[in-house]
Amino acid sequence: MKEIYYKTLSVFRSIRSKIIFYPTVFAVGGILFAFLMMYIENQGVSKYLLDNLPGLVVDNGDTALTILSAIITGLISMMVFSFSMVMLLLSQASSNYSPRLLPGLISNKSHQMILGVFLGTILYCIFVLFSIQPEEDKFSIPGFSVLLGIFFTVVCIYAFIFFIHNISENIQISRILNRIYLEAKTTLLTLIEDQKEEVPHFPDTAGWNSYYTDNCGYLQNVSIENLISICKEKDLKLHILPVNGVFVLKGIPLFRANSDLDKETVEEIISNFHFSLGELVQENYVLAFKQITEIIIKAMSPGINDPGTALNGIDYLTELFYLRLQKNDTSIIERDGNQYIHVNTVDFEELLYNVMASIRTYCKHDIILIQKLMLMFRYLKMKCESDFAKLKVIEQEAKTLVLDAKDSITNERDLQVIAKLSKELNLNLQ
Repeated sequence: MKEIYYKTLSVFRSIRSKIIFYPTVFAVGGILFAFLMMYIENQGVSKYLLDNLPGLVVDNGDTALTILSAIITGLISMMVFSFSMVMLLLSQASSNYSPRLLPGLISNKSHQMILGVFLGTILYCIFVLFSIQPEEDKFSIPGFSVLLGIFFTVVCIYAFIFFIHNISENIQISRILNRIYLEAKTTLLTLIEDQKEEVPHFPDTAGWNSYYTDNCGYLQNVSIENLISICKEKDLKLHILPVNGVFVLKGIPLFRANSDLDKETVEEIISNFHFSLGELVQENYVLAFKQITEIIIKAMSPGINDPGTALNGIDYLTELFYLRLQKNDTSIIERDGNQYIHVNTVDFEELLYNVMASIRTYCKHDIILIQKLMLMFRYLKMKCESDFAKLKVIEQEAKTLVLDAKDSITNERDLQVIAKLSKELNLNLQ
């Protein structure tokens, strides 16, 4: 049961990130609620309200038809406008910042729920409209259902106002950067909390049997708990080879095991690797570094020319790198004192190099950004004085940045500033 639970949870998290998820839930809810109201109307609720609170019930068939028709028409127009605003948001974010931001914006729950409220109310009103049937010279009027339709419309109007307010804020780059940072921070803090102070030793897996997959795509996540259950049952140790978030190609080894596995066991293990065509920061904190780096690079492009955004992005990168310093480069999964799974991860050196290689290419000519990056290196050095391996990595990247900046900048005063920063970091440029 535990294996089914974790697998179902993983599939649900993948579906929940789609833009259609919450609108679908609200649409089904609106239809079901309409049928519930039909049943309640048959019990005479409208007749009771008409006798006791006549001011709350619509007792004219033509009026009820007109109200519901106007509600449906108006809400469809608002929903179309809302969808247009979402598409405009996605287009602007893609062109001004980075296409990699789109999955995070699409998965915004508030936008999905507002669209769901519109869709659910429209479908509710449509089904209530169908329930108004002519009886001789008059209509059977579901007065209470019409009253609820009016109430839901008022809710939709306020939801629309909130939608306009929210979407105007979400397009601001400061909000986008802060959202990416908070999602990555949450993921990193969880990983740091779960790790042990001393990195456990895992056996060398070079001679183990390798197993492959016919799937391809981004490795979104792995159902670790399911794999641990399989390891306990089969007395196995596994080494997961691809780093979470990378694109896995067909024919590339997916994992290694310390014993020969039959086809059924291999398929059972592979079923716990989940692939997708996109990436989410909640599943892969490295994506946050990629997104912020791309925002910095795009901001420094001639078409955008927004160094302020680039400086803000470096601030967020600095804090994320500080958190990454606290995470071990090796990830060993243990249960009850037994080691079961070794998961490959992106080590600090590779992560810092990949980020700085891109930033150096497009920002090495700007002295303001060079100063900001050198401040980042000085802060990181201060935070890892006892870790000589990471200290050496930081100094190497700072040295490379200074050398590239000296080749790109010709102003003598700017070169003096770079020399001063190098001296403060004790960089050996020889």
